Amino acid sequence: MKKIPELLAPAGTLDAFKTAVLYGADAIYAGLPGFSMRARAKIDVDGVKQGIEFAHAHGKKVYLAFNLFAHDRDFDNMPRVREVIEYLRPDALIVADAGVMMWVRENFPDMPIHVSTQANICSAASVKFWQNAGASLCVLAREVSHNEFVSIRKQCPDIKLEIFVHGAMCMSYSGRCLLSNFITGRPSNRGACAQLCRWKYDVILREHESGIEMPIDEDDRGAYIMNSKDLCLMPRLAEVLESEPDSLKIEGRNRSEYYVGSVVRAYRAAIDAWARDPEHFNFEPFMNDLSVLESRGYTTAFFDGPLPATAHDYETTRSSSEYHAAGVVTDKNEDSIIFELRNEIKAGDTITFILPHGPKYDVVLHEIINAKNGEKLSKMSAGQGNSVIIPRAWCDEHFDELCQYVLAYKHK
Repeated sequence: MKKIPELLAPAGTLDAFKTAVLYGADAIYAGLPGFSMRARAKIDVDGVKQGIEFAHAHGKKVYLAFNLFAHDRDFDNMPRVREVIEYLRPDALIVADAGVMMWVRENFPDMPIHVSTQANICSAASVKFWQNAGASLCVLAREVSHNEFVSIRKQCPDIKLEIFVHGAMCMSYSGRCLLSNFITGRPSNRGACAQLCRWKYDVILREHESGIEMPIDEDDRGAYIMNSKDLCLMPRLAEVLESEPDSLKIEGRNRSEYYVGSVVRAYRAAIDAWARDPEHFNFEPFMNDLSVLESRGYTTAFFDGPLPATAHDYETTRSSSEYHAAGVVTDKNEDSIIFELRNEIKAGDTITFILPHGPKYDVVLHEIINAKNGEKLSKMSAGQGNSVIIPRAWCDEHFDELCQYVLAYKHK
């Protein structure tokens, strides 16, 4: 029987927690500000606790990111950290720092430890080092090629291995960039990266002795010299699955629930399709599901070895998709559903509902009905919980299927 890896999804909000679980993830990873690479996390301790309880109620696991590189001052806060871990009771801790690893082993001897991609594990020797230190799983660096993974898998059969299959790529070695720290004071390893690699730059040549600045002319596109496309291994998923990883990781700790749910849904369906019939697996239908997401374009990155020139976008940092999130169903009654907005919608727009499992359904919004007061509008913006009423009659025979937590997108 073919080995089916765990599908691991990110959760930076409680909504993302819920979405990842309902849309097919086997496990969720989350973190807290000051605790990991989650300085901009929109979830607090109690929110993570609710997320863990929701996941456990559905038979899913939750891993808590504890992957900061710790200074002595961080260890001064460890008594509080111990209380948080005891309160949350995650299924594993994700660490990157050797000192933190030792602290976890001493204070939580029965806690499974996953070694973060921040540890930059690129070899079987490094895997064995962390395994001897007590790790139960190693997350390999994004820079590891597929052939290298196959070799590491053969040399390290007795420890779980995790790889990234989808999400943003760092222009540096898996998060070791110093640009953000240097220019803005926002540390990338604490999750506060300002993504300066994606900014528009003018290049100026400075003559050393005279100090004369000589600008290098560029066209109106600017110079996006470090703007990596997003990782997507869907086109190579069959090869990935054949190599028997234990966990497939989706990046996106700062992404919306729409993004998380859509990516999880696509990979869940693809993995299940491969498991049913590996010989006739076709990735293209699932790739189509990913094409409606806002991204910088896709690349298989280091899968085949050194990064090709096509892995970077020299044109723009904007999304290449023509679609964006429309909203999510939050409530229902016998005659209508309540749809909370994530972007502006207008009368006459067609929105596409993405069920957690199964087909998609288009619904035309013949008019915009404000859910707060029933007022009919020509358009409505997102924010402040703005929601609209979608009558049963507009949904045809699909109304009952849409009376649940369902995401939707629309053409921009």
